[in-house]
Amino acid sequence: MFDLQLLGSDELNPSEASFPTETNSDDRLFDAYSQAVVDVVDRVGPAVVRVETPPDRERRQRGGTGSGVIISPDGLVLTNSHVVQGAAAVRLALADTRSVKARVLGDDPHTDLALLRVVDDVSLPAAKLGNSKGLRRGQLVVAIGNPLGFESTVTAGVVSALGRSLRSYTGRLIDDVIQTDAALNPGNSGGPLVSSRGEVIGINTAVIAGAQGICFAVASNTASHVVSEIVRHGRVRRAFIGVAGQTVPLSRRLTLALGLKQASGVAIASLEPDSPAAKAGLQTGNIVLALDGEPVTGADDLVRLLGGARIGVATSFTVIVGSELKQIVLLPAERLEERSEEQGK
Repeated sequence: MFDLQLLGSDELNPSEASFPTETNSDDRLFDAYSQAVVDVVDRVGPAVVRVETPPDRERRQRGGTGSGVIISPDGLVLTNSHVVQGAAAVRLALADTRSVKARVLGDDPHTDLALLRVVDDVSLPAAKLGNSKGLRRGQLVVAIGNPLGFESTVTAGVVSALGRSLRSYTGRLIDDVIQTDAALNPGNSGGPLVSSRGEVIGINTAVIAGAQGICFAVASNTASHVVSEIVRHGRVRRAFIGVAGQTVPLSRRLTLALGLKQASGVAIASLEPDSPAAKAGLQTGNIVLALDGEPVTGADDLVRLLGGARIGVATSFTVIVGSELKQIVLLPAERLEERSEEQGK
């Protein structure tokens, strides 16, 4: 309800009354939106870098450029696997115009992520990896990167959808991918997708050619898992069960009927033939709730819990089948292509 201000009269004169206008209200909303974007850029922008890869004559690959984001002051940098292109070393152009060298600590093409370490002895601004599980559709996000060579470019949009699956260039599905309409172009790859809190909640990875406003980022929780594995082991070790899944909410009716304490799980969207999951009897539509008693409330939990330590170890899955709870025991394996890659190294 508007407060009416009278101008110089005790009687109401509509022609002289001052009403808050819709335009003024819109202006305030846009000012708040603009300030939120500016604050995000001020906080995270200094940590965004341009990643330059050298040409590889043996592989007949030209040098390329992409984006990356510094995630620790001592020089850990996240980017895309397809940006580093298998290179052992790269050069980083910092937001303050400095240029530093970095080596590739680990490259995980199955999630299209790579972790770099700055070689030079410098102190660097760093961005914080946030919790992508708390994202909601419609939430404001900001992308920062170097599209088409235009450094420190900022675009803004919203989270368009969650729980997407995206096929990496190795052929494996990347689960729990974020869809956004924040404009991305070649060169944005590896740059951060940032929440209004100034936290990195995704690593920009792909666009659909010919489409407008359909762009994708690898969720920050997946990135955190990859970073941890590379720092500890130099690579990402995985147990393979052969499913593609997406995070889904559980209906109140179902949670009450089954006495569940969690509000979400992972629905199985597809299974690979002759995989451990298929052999154990899992089916599309089943919802995974726990793994050896550990809650699975999102696809990133499933990725995190299926670490290398579970390879060849009998693992119990708590699953909703129809409207019933069941325990299904799997024997996770390791991908043959992962073993061959390790032997090749």
